[in-house]
Amino acid sequence: MRSTFKRLGIIGLTDSYKVSHAFQYPHNVTNVHSYFESRGGRWPEVTFFGLQYILKKHFVNARVTKDNLEKASTFFSRHFNNNAIFYERGWKYILNEYGGTPPLSIRAVLEGSTVPVSNVLMTVESTDPNCRWLTSYFETVLVQSWYPSTVCTNSRMSRKLILKYLEDTGDPNLIDFKLHDFGFRGSTSVESAAIGGASHLVNFKGTDTLAAIELLEEYYGEEMAGFSVPAAEHSTITSWGRENEVYAYDNMLTQFPEGLVAVVSDSYDVFNACRNIWGKQLRDKVLSRNGVVVIRPDSGNPPDIVPEILDILGEAFGSSLNKKGYRILDPHVRVIQGDGIDHDMIGSVLEAVKDRNWSADNITFGSGGGLLQKVNRDSQKFAFKCSAVCVGDQWRDVSKNPVTDPDKKSKSGRLALIRDVDGTFKTVRLDGNVLPNQLTEVFRNGVLLVDQTFEEIRKRARV
Repeated sequence: MRSTFKRLGIIGLTDSYKVSHAFQYPHNVTNVHSYFESRGGRWPEVTFFGLQYILKKHFVNARVTKDNLEKASTFFSRHFNNNAIFYERGWKYILNEYGGTPPLSIRAVLEGSTVPVSNVLMTVESTDPNCRWLTSYFETVLVQSWYPSTVCTNSRMSRKLILKYLEDTGDPNLIDFKLHDFGFRGSTSVESAAIGGASHLVNFKGTDTLAAIELLEEYYGEEMAGFSVPAAEHSTITSWGRENEVYAYDNMLTQFPEGLVAVVSDSYDVFNACRNIWGKQLRDKVLSRNGVVVIRPDSGNPPDIVPEILDILGEAFGSSLNKKGYRILDPHVRVIQGDGIDHDMIGSVLEAVKDRNWSADNITFGSGGGLLQKVNRDSQKFAFKCSAVCVGDQWRDVSKNPVTDPDKKSKSGRLALIRDVDGTFKTVRLDGNVLPNQLTEVFRNGVLLVDQTFEEIRKRARV
């Protein structure tokens, strides 16, 4: 079936009900100013990411054609059972005056910036008084930046958490590869995996989500944003049969004689695998490798399992105390926990590991659904609201303030984001503000004005 978006072009990038909004504004309103923010949620700050992808994919050089208009007229007539709902005259104006490019100005904080909640992250206005309705028309697709921003924020908070334990018990320089993205298969689509996986890579460099690497190369100019290692799965282990478990592991060492290799070891009895197969039968081969064998338990309660696995491996391969007084496994052996991992579980595992006097250096985490899927728009209460309208050449404040929910009171006025004298972000009125607006115009009338590299974004997001 042919895509609706190809038939309708960018006209289709909205909610159905918004198609009727061109007729709903007061006749004397010539412009609408709307803003995007996180009103709160789990974390007190958010790391903004993903708008450039949305703009490049859907808006840059996008043009509504005569064919789009004809098909949209027929489509919406059927959809609403009414010929008068679609604002064809307005779209024809855009086609004739702008070659089909919607006249919009979008300002946003630079990607990778971490901003306290309840601050403006993006503002949108039309650049033509005849297109006042466009500001809210594209709310639908612009608000989808909630997803990459939320995943990026969660990932960054996990980085902060792991970094704390590395600082307490080990080497903080290991942080970039301490949380690996296992989320491709658990995502709702290839595109969502790419977007979420890219958001995680703002903070870490380990991933198995190839779609994320492709997205970052195409939309952010990053040649290779993430890295992986050869790794076993249960099918490659159990296909040898339980009686040949040792040969399955030995084959991994033979096939990958150097570098990192990860081997899932809980297909049968992970404690026996660590104590007797890895720790006795294959011990000498592991110790003679020029590289690291990363053993992966994949079931059970991680805060119980991981410290026990470390104890068993410590007995088998030996350990030493680092300068901070915590145990480090022989450098040929490490552990990765990839089952049941989200931010809270990471903290629980690291605390249990620390309690047994093991350094966080010994453990890496993999996360799938907990990284890319356990979020929604309300996780950080993202919202897009109109805060000012222009009547003639005079801007007027507008806002909502529902008596049933004071937390949903919106901001009013045209807004700017500044850095206060102490360096913190603060939302202020655009008019009368003397400090530099941290919202940069990134898009205007079909043209991307700021093309941010992924390297710049990573540096901006660093903890």
